[in-house]
Amino acid sequence: MLASHPARRSACLLTIAAIVASLSAATPPPTTASSSRAANPRLHASDLRYRGAFRLPAQVTEKKTFAYGGTALAYNAKRNSLFVVGHDWYQLTAEVSIPRPKKSSSPDDLNRSRFLQPFADATDGKLGPPANNKIGGQLVYRGRLYGTMFVYYDADSSQVRSHWARPGTSLTKGTATGLYRIANVKAGFVSGYMARVPRPWRRLLGGPVLTGNCCIPIISRTSFGPAAFAFDPARLGKGRRTRGRPLVYYTEKHPTLGAWDATWNPARGRLFNGSTTISGAVFPEGTRSALFFGRQGIGSFCYGVGTDDRSIAGSPTPDGSVWCYDPEDSSHGTHAYPYVPMVWAYDASQLRSVSEGRKRPWQVKPYATWKLRLPLASSRLGAAAYDPRAHLIYVSQQFADGDVPVIHVFKVR
Repeated sequence: MLASHPARRSACLLTIAAIVASLSAATPPPTTASSSRAANPRLHASDLRYRGAFRLPAQVTEKKTFAYGGTALAYNAKRNSLFVVGHDWYQLTAEVSIPRPKKSSSPDDLNRSRFLQPFADATDGKLGPPANNKIGGQLVYRGRLYGTMFVYYDADSSQVRSHWARPGTSLTKGTATGLYRIANVKAGFVSGYMARVPRPWRRLLGGPVLTGNCCIPIISRTSFGPAAFAFDPARLGKGRRTRGRPLVYYTEKHPTLGAWDATWNPARGRLFNGSTTISGAVFPEGTRSALFFGRQGIGSFCYGVGTDDRSIAGSPTPDGSVWCYDPEDSSHGTHAYPYVPMVWAYDASQLRSVSEGRKRPWQVKPYATWKLRLPLASSRLGAAAYDPRAHLIYVSQQFADGDVPVIHVFKVR
């Protein structure tokens, strides 16, 4: 209680005011978590500084090789290593070291990594026939290796379960569990790449990990552009379905980034078409940018048979299809030559607006796209992974060394 005498009361009030003033000077006013996250920078092409590349280990056998592979990268902080899926026909995973990257336009000049764990079936048979079933992504989280799988040609769109988990990071000890279902969507929306969410964003987005997929065959069962759902891998197997909070995806009814048969045209908002692939995602620490890595055809879209003869492009083929000028791909399918490695960048604040119900998943658009400039010629990206301590992004460039991928390294500024 303050003293009753006026002079003493005034002295006490002055003393209290001085104490409060000193505390205010010593402790700056708190900044809200939301404002600090909003102040995080958005990344652009100039913020990814190229550090160099390295080669993967040489072929062991016809099955145990990285040729025609280089997908589903996962960074392992405990050993500063990468998990990588090898040959597309066999879908075997190996763990490799990360040597010093070098800058060169010749793969022969690059350092070669070594095996830390030899090729093995990380799914322990959960994948099924690898000819039609593919490992879409892998991620090391809290000392365990997690993965996804998708049916490559799911004609009746029946796949709903997609995620698997190992008891640790050993490819041989213990047995993988799964497959598990994520969210109440078709597996084609969640069965590909995975990425860790920086801790300040986890509560806002709805989970510590992003999972998604895009652009796989039978487009109606997947996203017309990058997709991302937030989920907690530790919850896999806790119920019939693991909660996955939608953050971004595009459907056949809502092709916001472009129709399947559209021609790439960023000036008109066309950032997707039937030639798009998305093979990896990272969410760098200290930023508000979720980056999706893939390949984009930037020429005129064409569905038909590829040819290197420009003079017959657009004319009918003997089987009733049409010739599409594409010296890189002679298959019967989608074409939009030429092709470039591409990055789609999303603002996490926009993803948060979807998580909180203020926007629909298809109302969010990338704030930027850019060509990923690499010193080697191939346009095909197999996957991406992220080292949060060193702020390094690892990108697999398929067919950069003949049939073999090369791993490129970028430092996030």
